This record gives sequence, structure tokens and C-alpha cells, in this order.
Amino acid sequence: MKEKTDFIGKKIVFQTLGCKLNFAESSSLGKKLLSEGFVRCKNGEQADVVIINTCSVTDTADKKGRQLIHRMIKKYPNAFIVVTGCFAQLKPNDIAEIEGVDMVLGANEKIVLEEFISSVEKKNRAVCHVVKTSEIRNFTPECSADDRTRHFLKVQDGCNYYCTYCTIPFARGRSRSASVAETVVVAEEAIANGAKEIVLTGVNTGDFGFGTQESFFDLIKALDNIDAQVRYRISSIEPNLLTDDIIRFVSKSDKFAHHFHIPLQSGSDDLLKLMRRKYDTSLFRYKIELIKSLMPHAFIGVDVMVGVRGETPELFNESKNFISSLDVSQLHVFTYSERAGTKALEIPYIVPIVERKRRNAILQKISDEKLEKFYNENKGRKEYVLWEDSKNKKIMSGFSGNYIKVEAPYNADMINTFTEVIL
Repeated sequence: MKEKTDFIGKKIVFQTLGCKLNFAESSSLGKKLLSEGFVRCKNGEQADVVIINTCSVTDTADKKGRQLIHRMIKKYPNAFIVVTGCFAQLKPNDIAEIEGVDMVLGANEKIVLEEFISSVEKKNRAVCHVVKTSEIRNFTPECSADDRTRHFLKVQDGCNYYCTYCTIPFARGRSRSASVAETVVVAEEAIANGAKEIVLTGVNTGDFGFGTQESFFDLIKALDNIDAQVRYRISSIEPNLLTDDIIRFVSKSDKFAHHFHIPLQSGSDDLLKLMRRKYDTSLFRYKIELIKSLMPHAFIGVDVMVGVRGETPELFNESKNFISSLDVSQLHVFTYSERAGTKALEIPYIVPIVERKRRNAILQKISDEKLEKFYNENKGRKEYVLWEDSKNKKIMSGFSGNYIKVEAPYNADMINTFTEVIL
């Protein structure tokens, strides 16, 4: 890489699509590049470098990625355009053919992006640095702050599951993480810099420690031992990896929020088998009931997917009835889209697009009803809220431990502090 003085004052823009993991990585990349002398480009200025971190979880994500790339090229015609992320890992040649793109970096290269920028001069054609997914090895625990108060701690990357509908293992590589000790150091640094809430995130978060003698349970116990006023949330965790020990520990912890996000995908055992999920509905129900027995007011978000290959009307109704019977707080409903290279394309029964949208609407209505019921059950209860800053200096908002958003008149002295409120 060039001497740091070559980049002093160069203006840089970051654009990120997709999951919290992507945002954590973009934040880490930003810190590295700003330390090299780059400065953030302000509104109305022309950027020298644009970093686009893409998603590829669905066809829609790919389309949004392409649109964002074209938009940035049009907005900053003289900027050095770098495209990275899952879309770049899966379809590097497609991106390299877009006129105006200068560099394409895969998942392995993204982590050390600063090593690949030796010049910010425009290229005649894009340079690709993308290793095969099987060769992806890089991992560094990273913590990023969003525009509010929460910090996102990347504790794990990659996935070994290869569900039939999903391309993430092809984009992110195999499951990997750092040690508990290394991860705790990153959390301690964030807390020292003012973090009051840290969300533990990853591609398959509960798979932390895969291939080692450590586990995700070991990690949360170590984080809980940090002597600080801090709240932790566990982001999406597979039901088969959400152990009874973890649930019981969270129920007794003063630092871990009573908030779970658990992928279900389908309430039909036949569909779960077609998807190659690693649990059945009886296990899922057991986990929900255990959480509620220990933490009656816990927020439980559930990922579900509609319109997957093989989802006959009968299986959809079976799934819908199971989901309706669960004591959960909210559904995150996704509409299936075909992904090249996945095993799901070999399943013969295809749900028409219109029917997929109809099923989405049905589950969304169930979700709305469950969320309203959850809010009503919490009225009058006391909860601690962490207040977030706001551009609107009249109203501020924050979240309770069980993920209820609360609003109050703006008070700058209360930002990034906990107060007890009656919901």
C-alpha cells in the first residue's frame, strides 16, 4: 500500500446493504481507512473513493446492489469505486463488467481491504481479488456503532449448514470465529469507548467456537463477567444451538436482554426436511415454552419463509397453524426467491409468485396480531430503557430490555443512559 500521506485528505464514502454483520464490517473498514488519512465525504462534496458493501441473500438484494453501484457511479463519476460483500463474492465477473467499477473484493479480501488500495486513480477495467469460497479463512472480531446507541459485535462468520434455499455458505465460507479471550477484548474496548448496549452478531452466531474447545455459552458467560454497566442482546440464533443452558443463563443475568430472535422458516416438519434444517417443530416449540416459562415477558422474534419450493397449500396451512399456536412476539416474514446453485431448485413443486405474496400477507397479519398482544401484556410494567440520540431534538426514543420502543421528550443529558420507565 502507498504511504499514508498519499491518502491524507482523500474523501471517502461508504454504502452498505444487508445484515448487521455487513454494517459491523463497514464500520471496521471505515476506522482502518480513516486511520490511513482518508476523510469522510460530506453532502455536496465529490468523493475520491466509494466503498460499496453488498448483500446477496435474495435476488432482490442482488438487484439493489446493482442499482446502488450504478447510482454511486453516476453521483461520483470520478471516484474510485470498490465493490465488496456477498454479491461481490458470488458474482465478481458480473460486477467487474459494470463500467465505472474499479475494484471487486471478495469476502476474504474485504477484511483487509486497505491492503488492496494502492492507488485511487480510475481504472480502464475493474481489478478482481476474489478467492474461492473454500479458501476463505480471514476472521477478526469487530465492533461497530450504528447511528444511535447500540454497538454490533461480530463474533462469528460463515456457515456450515448448506440449507437448500440459501447461498450464504457460498458467499461467506465455512464457520469460523476468534477465541473467547480475543472477542472479550473487543467488547471491553467498545465499552471503554462508551458502548452501553452490544448486540452479538454473526452469520450463524450460536456456532461460535466451531472446531475448538470453546462454545457460544462460554462466550456469553465471559461477557457477563465484564465489570461494567452494559446490556447485551443475542442476535439471530438457530434453535438447535440455543441450548437450555443459554436460556437459563440469560433468564438470571442482569446484563443479557430478555430478547431472542430464532429462525423457524417453516412450521411444517416436511418442509423443514426439504430445507435441510437441523431441528423439527417439537424442538422449536420446546425452546419457546422454556423461554416463556423462565422469562414470561421476553420478546421473541421468529424468521419464517413462505413460497419455498415444495410448499403445497396443505403444508403452508400446517405451517401457518403451527406458527399461530406459538407464544412469540413478532414474525419476520420473507418471501422465497430462487437462487442459482442451490439444491432447492431440484424440488419440483413451485409456488406461483402471486401466491407467495398472498401467503406473506397472511403471516404478516398474524405477526401484527402477536405484536399487539405482546405490547398489551407489557403495559404498566417497569423496564429499563436505554435512550438513543435523535436528529429530531423534540423527541427521543429508546428500547427496553425486551425490545419495546419507548418515546419521551428530548433530553440530551439522558442520551446513552438507562432509566426505569413504566411502559
